[in-house]
Amino acid sequence: MDYARSESMMKTARALLASLVILSAGALISGCQSDPDIDITKLGLNNDPPDVLYNQALANMKAGNMAEAARKFDAIDRENPFSEWARKALVMSTFVKYRQGKIDDALASGNRYMAQYPKSEDAAYVQYLIGLSYSKQISDVTQDQRASSKTIEAMQAVIDNYPDSEYVDDAQAKIRYARDQLAGKEMQVGRYYLERKEYLAAVSRFRIVVEKYPNTNQIEEALARLVEAYYAMGIVEEAQTAAAVLGHNYPDSQWYADSFKLLQSGGAEPRENKGSWISAAGRKLLLGS
Repeated sequence: MDYARSESMMKTARALLASLVILSAGALISGCQSDPDIDITKLGLNNDPPDVLYNQALANMKAGNMAEAARKFDAIDRENPFSEWARKALVMSTFVKYRQGKIDDALASGNRYMAQYPKSEDAAYVQYLIGLSYSKQISDVTQDQRASSKTIEAMQAVIDNYPDSEYVDDAQAKIRYARDQLAGKEMQVGRYYLERKEYLAAVSRFRIVVEKYPNTNQIEEALARLVEAYYAMGIVEEAQTAAAVLGHNYPDSQWYADSFKLLQSGGAEPRENKGSWISAAGRKLLLGS
């Protein structure tokens, strides 16, 4: 997401950019620098009309001075509450804070915008920025994955509430990535239990992946690990079913080749038990659900 794209979201901003009015700070400072009680860093923020401040903020964005742009957008919001200029400034403030990496601030302003203006012309954009902000917080699967859940929730709101917006495709991509992360977390914990021969605990984690996150990049390994865990417990029929489902869906997978070899080492082979929960999950997987 770059400046040009954000600017395109706001028709009024495009019009304003055509006639930028940049005040001369030097003229203001020269007239006041002798007064020790005046904070020259705040000159203009309380006196300039919101349209001038907005122009100045856009000019700062264009110049790459995001900190100053944020300061001016926040001044508009603070000095002209609930006005149309404040609404537009809150949109841009959310974007600027996201670009600055101030994710908590971006989320705060974005959520405030959605609470106040859920039906506005820029609501889809702001909801998308909220999703992007959560997505930025997603960490390695060895870490907490609450940001992944929040990303899914925020981006699903884009899809559900603004289905015709241009952000839907990327929202879907971010959801897929977040789901991969959640599935990856379950796999990481499941492997931990498997290595320690805590097979029931391992199976419970792999089952979550198969049933809740079937269309993720973790599904092949999850099925193979079920083969491994069930076989280690002596529950051969379930191991055979997991291998059969894996083979039906991913016949060329190395995970399937490894599972087949494991069963074969004990004189067994993949065979599906239609009454197994794995078989039911496999049917859903074949349907792409």
